[in-house]
Amino acid sequence: MDGPAASGKSTVGARVAERLGYLYFDTGVMYRAVTWAALDRGIPIEDEAAITDLALRLRIEVLPPTVEDGRQYTVLADGVDITWAIREAEVDRGVSPVSAYAGVREALVAQQRRIGREGGVVMVGRDIGTVVFPEAEVKIYLDASPEERARRRYRELQQRGVATSYEEVLADLKRRDGIDSTRAVAPLRPAQDAVIVDSTLMTVEEVVARVLEIVKRALEALPCHEA
Repeated sequence: MDGPAASGKSTVGARVAERLGYLYFDTGVMYRAVTWAALDRGIPIEDEAAITDLALRLRIEVLPPTVEDGRQYTVLADGVDITWAIREAEVDRGVSPVSAYAGVREALVAQQRRIGREGGVVMVGRDIGTVVFPEAEVKIYLDASPEERARRRYRELQQRGVATSYEEVLADLKRRDGIDSTRAVAPLRPAQDAVIVDSTLMTVEEVVARVLEIVKRALEALPCHEA
């Protein structure tokens, strides 16, 4: 499942995985973890070589929730719980440039493929259907208008007590969209055979139902499917 920032991929992906009994894996947290670690260690976001080296050395673990605080998973970076830290505004601003670095993507995509090859995975990100797993049985591109995505992200930040404005969030999202869709390595775009779902006017449960319907039809069409 691919799509731009704040399109609902994480929420929908987690619920779909739960309904199917699959592993839910949000690949974006890996890029956020590298971004957080760079900021934490004082590495300039513009220093591609240093951040690539960091991505190769950083031990990132994505585990089932270890704390009952609303999290969908627990993210550790070299053993440090950074689950909520990677959602801070400063990480939001830095993650798109970091994820555009070829060396960073190469390092993290290798880990993503290792996990995905075990099967039974709902993998969420920016280039899953186009780069990481172009052979995936089901590809969803989840989208929504920039304004609706900004409203969702703004509400999320408000609930966490982060001081920002809707206008700032919208500007950040549009900037990230531009970086993600024009980067030289694995730009954000729907795979040719992806089903595009526009969630602008849909509830979360409506989107989940739509995705499950797409999955059901795709699996029924597989040659090995048995009724």
